Amino acid sequence: MGKTILIVEDEQNIVDILSFNLGREGYDTLEAYDGPTGLQLALENNPDLILLDLMLPGMDGFEVCRKVREAGSSIPIIMLTAREEETDKVLGLELGADDYITKPFSMRELLARVKANIRRMSMAPAAPAAEEPKGDLVRLGRVTIDREKATIFKDGRPLDLTQREYDLICFLASQPGKVFSREALMEHVWNYEGYVGDVRAVDVAVRRLREKIEDDPASPKFIVTKRGMGYLFGG
Repeated sequence: MGKTILIVEDEQNIVDILSFNLGREGYDTLEAYDGPTGLQLALENNPDLILLDLMLPGMDGFEVCRKVREAGSSIPIIMLTAREEETDKVLGLELGADDYITKPFSMRELLARVKANIRRMSMAPAAPAAEEPKGDLVRLGRVTIDREKATIFKDGRPLDLTQREYDLICFLASQPGKVFSREALMEHVWNYEGYVGDVRAVDVAVRRLREKIEDDPASPKFIVTKRGMGYLFGG
């Protein structure tokens, strides 16, 4: 069965170009030209990925993203924005978007990001039940990774993580003490092969993860910054 991409964009020519190119790659598409319709299609049809414009009539992309996440959906969301302001991009990521791409964009780059996000979700295990860890365990001091249940425990308590946050801590913890650059994390955790470009998505994901795992996010002990180099798992 083909994967379905929901395009939420109010510019007809962009929708036509995206639909055509995604169709050539074997994807089915759904289209919405305003925020409320996009939200409705997202919740009713559960697509495999959403391409979400920021500036929409009726409800902007930020609000659509927030409501999709509040509904408990982990559908990958790539935001489309014509704006260069860093605050817009960071806000989108903070609200739960997986990535963003700035217009005008390369169709090749957009298709690569769509493929990477869908591949990541297809590899993700089913959502686990929150219970005491057992099975395939990795113990790292106060943190335990239960790979069988895809759950991270801190001091025996399960953390409420997104799939991206789980993937990020698992990757860093796979080699404790080793520093990974932001580009390396984009490649291995975001699945963007040979990634070069904006890496602030990593910083936002790390900040959100620290808020859930650290005793004091301002003085992290688990996800540690190596200035000028990247991040490492300290434990």
